[in-house]
Amino acid sequence: DVYPLVRMGPVKAQGSWLWDAAEKKYLDLYGGHAVISIGHNHPHWVESLKSQLGKISFYSNSVKNSLQEKLSEKLGQISGYTDYQLFLCNSGAEANENALKLASFVTGRKKIIAFKKAFHGRTSGAVAATDNPKIVAPFNANHEIEFLPLNELTLAEEKINSTVAAVIIEGIQGVGGIQLVDDSFFHFLSKKCQQAGSLLILDEVQSGYGRTGKFFAHQFSGIRPDLITTAKGMGNGFPVGAVLIAPEIKPWSGMLGTTFGGNYLACAASLAVLEVIEKESLLSHAEAIGNELMGSLKKHSIIKAIRGRGLMIGFDLPESHSGLRNNLLFNHGIFTGEAKPNTIRLLPSLALTKEESQLFLTSLSQELSQ
Repeated sequence: DVYPLVRMGPVKAQGSWLWDAAEKKYLDLYGGHAVISIGHNHPHWVESLKSQLGKISFYSNSVKNSLQEKLSEKLGQISGYTDYQLFLCNSGAEANENALKLASFVTGRKKIIAFKKAFHGRTSGAVAATDNPKIVAPFNANHEIEFLPLNELTLAEEKINSTVAAVIIEGIQGVGGIQLVDDSFFHFLSKKCQQAGSLLILDEVQSGYGRTGKFFAHQFSGIRPDLITTAKGMGNGFPVGAVLIAPEIKPWSGMLGTTFGGNYLACAASLAVLEVIEKESLLSHAEAIGNELMGSLKKHSIIKAIRGRGLMIGFDLPESHSGLRNNLLFNHGIFTGEAKPNTIRLLPSLALTKEESQLFLTSLSQELSQ
């Protein structure tokens, strides 16, 4: 009973659609927390996993796995980080945990700067860098973390100094309600970290993998962080995570490790995702559909604020419409996300069609007119 569950249980999925046991159909605009990047059960993804299952599904990282090399090369090519190293793991929290550990190894320091409303995961260091005291157990609370206001230069100028191992920041804050980082703030952090000898960690777990129209959200600013973490959309539902590591950071034997990370099936799923993103031009598609969606949302005066890039969109509602998420789900069969207190989050497949987008907009107009 640790999860707040929606009263709907999918038993089948395809593209942007879900079906429950009664064969009721739902339009999925949430993708299981932004995980479904290329669409549920994309044929190429399914075939890639089936094919790999017929060969070898698992061996630990005590042997050479050529699929890891193929994935690293393809990810570097599509993301633009061809010179970065890749460490594969199993989840976004694990990716962030390893990035924080790397920063501490490299700098010999332990203090971390994070930001208000941040969410970085639920493992020890990642949850300590998450701005939600309710989910930080006493066991996790001894990490040296300081939270600063997002996009505020003055305090960051003072606090990022030679005692700081790393600054960790999301490309766009997801759980925090789709909060965008100013490009100028990214530039400031990059420069300030270089001056202080601290590492800049970009958490792109939710905002990465083409969701914003760029491969990573921070790429709108043009900066190149020291470490980039990714997961969610990386495997389209298969558990996988990764850290992209700047070439200046040199590995040593035993520095990081994982049993299941980068296994054959994870690599097959992740390669399939990249191949579909490239073949179907999903980055430009996500940007175009997202721009159209946000343009249409702006026509509703009752919506208090709209934030987002590409298909990572949040909009705020007055208390009078706090039931919108449930109304869309149960009255129209449309599944969205939320952030407290009254923010609707849209995190659909990057392959969402214009027709599916319009179906949502029509249903939204009906509900907002109530």
